Amino acid sequence: MRKRDTPLVSVIIPTYNSARTLSLALRSIKRQTYPSVEIIVVDRHSRDGTPYIASSFGTRLMRADTERAEAKNIGLKAAKGRYVLFLDSDMELTPTVIQECVELMERDPTIGAVVIPEITIGNSLVAKIRRYERLHYENTYIESPRFYRKDLAIQAGGFDPEVVFYEEATLAYKIEKMGYRRARSKSYILHHEDDLSLMELIRKRYYYAHTFRIYATRYREYANVQLNPSYRLRLFFKRSFWKYPHMALAVIIVKSLEYLSTSLATVRK
Repeated sequence: MRKRDTPLVSVIIPTYNSARTLSLALRSIKRQTYPSVEIIVVDRHSRDGTPYIASSFGTRLMRADTERAEAKNIGLKAAKGRYVLFLDSDMELTPTVIQECVELMERDPTIGAVVIPEITIGNSLVAKIRRYERLHYENTYIESPRFYRKDLAIQAGGFDPEVVFYEEATLAYKIEKMGYRRARSKSYILHHEDDLSLMELIRKRYYYAHTFRIYATRYREYANVQLNPSYRLRLFFKRSFWKYPHMALAVIIVKSLEYLSTSLATVRK
């Protein structure tokens, strides 16, 4: 890609006590084959070395005591790029992610967002279960885009700040309603989740579920797919889910616990 064909891409990373993984994420951005990138870190007043690490990599460091959706919106408003990529601090980009996403967008103006496949990395049981589960969500609405045209993201109003349950899907939903479609890259993200325990996973699900009803009401078409246990079961059975029975059973157990946690949080609210 020639220099004049390299529009700026703004990579936006919300952080909170992310010192353990942030260097890996930032290093992977610096190693991209695509040359025109700015990095914006929106930090929620971390108490570890997160701000120092962000500054040492030359990022634009912003501070905001907000939930993830609003932190992303703050980064979006500050972004100078034609395109924006929203990344978690425990994610590592493979080298051609940004280049491929830009090329997809530049070739087809009907594309408003790009899904970047995620592969869970980690040796823990929960990480292995998550990795196996994600294999069966390819090309479904359970996957959410991370790469967007900035002008469309701004026009759509960014992510819904009142939602933490599937907040990453709210912007994609609005852009799709504007008449744009999503694409899916071949390049992928490595999601480092080795420290994620089953209790932590359930705890997060319980916390996220306090905005379950808001999401289910405002984004009903997505929610009817994403939150439907029978839909996921159909995906599992359709895609040779039982090729590895022990992993299949483990996924069903973990998903059942997640749904139970969500139900309990919804009832108590």
